[in-house]
Amino acid sequence: MYIKKLLILAIVIVLVLSLFGCKAIDTMKEMITKEDPEIEIIRSDEDENIIEDENLRDTVLYYQNENGYLVPVKRKIPWEEGIAKAALKNIIDNPTIREDIGSIGLKPLIPAGTEIIGMSINPETGLCKVDFSSQIMNCQSQKDEENMVKGVVYTLTEFSNIKEVQFMVDGKVVSELKYGTKVQKPLTRADINIVEGSGSETSKVTVYYKGTSNGEYEYYVPVTVPTSAPTANILTSLEILFKGAPELSGLYTDIPDGIELQGVEVYNGVAYVDVISHNFSILEDQEVFNKMTRNIGLTLKEFPEIEYVEVLLDGKTIEEVGLELEVEEAIPVFANEY
Repeated sequence: MYIKKLLILAIVIVLVLSLFGCKAIDTMKEMITKEDPEIEIIRSDEDENIIEDENLRDTVLYYQNENGYLVPVKRKIPWEEGIAKAALKNIIDNPTIREDIGSIGLKPLIPAGTEIIGMSINPETGLCKVDFSSQIMNCQSQKDEENMVKGVVYTLTEFSNIKEVQFMVDGKVVSELKYGTKVQKPLTRADINIVEGSGSETSKVTVYYKGTSNGEYEYYVPVTVPTSAPTANILTSLEILFKGAPELSGLYTDIPDGIELQGVEVYNGVAYVDVISHNFSILEDQEVFNKMTRNIGLTLKEFPEIEYVEVLLDGKTIEEVGLELEVEEAIPVFANEY
């Protein structure tokens, strides 16, 4: 009986192989092989970002503008296994990328000639190790070097299964780069475009301001602002946004003149942002209202508990005030698209 069962099993295997060929062999291999604990492929808990063209993927990359600010830009890059490595290749300086992204006043972060020798991602810890060639040391200034490091960390941590990044150079962990930027320990997202405080602040919030290149292209810029609040919170973030961009920063907001913050309440994932003005007529312009709402939404995007934003005018809804506007309440997914 045992021999008979073996013969039947052998016949079944032969039939499967004859019908499906190499595909069947691959399937059987997948069933019996275990995955290495460190992998280079980012699998698709990221599938929601794959767009209609199956060969392209929405990916947030970080570049630098002429004033030294890091700017996040959603771009469509070719889909491939190891998409995180592909993302980094799109922020390495080369003539094609420099010309492309330069058309909107931005420039790549990683020095020209830099190669990504290797990359591994630990799915359990979220640690991404990136091994760069020695050209990574060729930044032109301390500011460029700091922005490059932050831009790499922010670009990689846009992928949900990467939590921190370990820099390596020619296969080794180094303590610092050419201009002294510390990279010996794994790095996380922190202090993007931070402004200088007095030193007595107890928390930090990230606020989205607007920047421009030659007055032609506009984009949102995330700025870390130190505050005296005990912890980062929604009200403080909005108060700083409505106060306006820091002096001499070259930045501005989409909050119209004369519109002031009255308060904010959060209920079931919705932030009800109450504004006040002596004249709400400026908000009758759909574009003005949309820009203001988007600016508020991007700033509140930093708080995971917020899913929607509803703007109230002196405690009343848009309908109650009598404004005929189309309202987008969902938190924006991307700051800038190109």
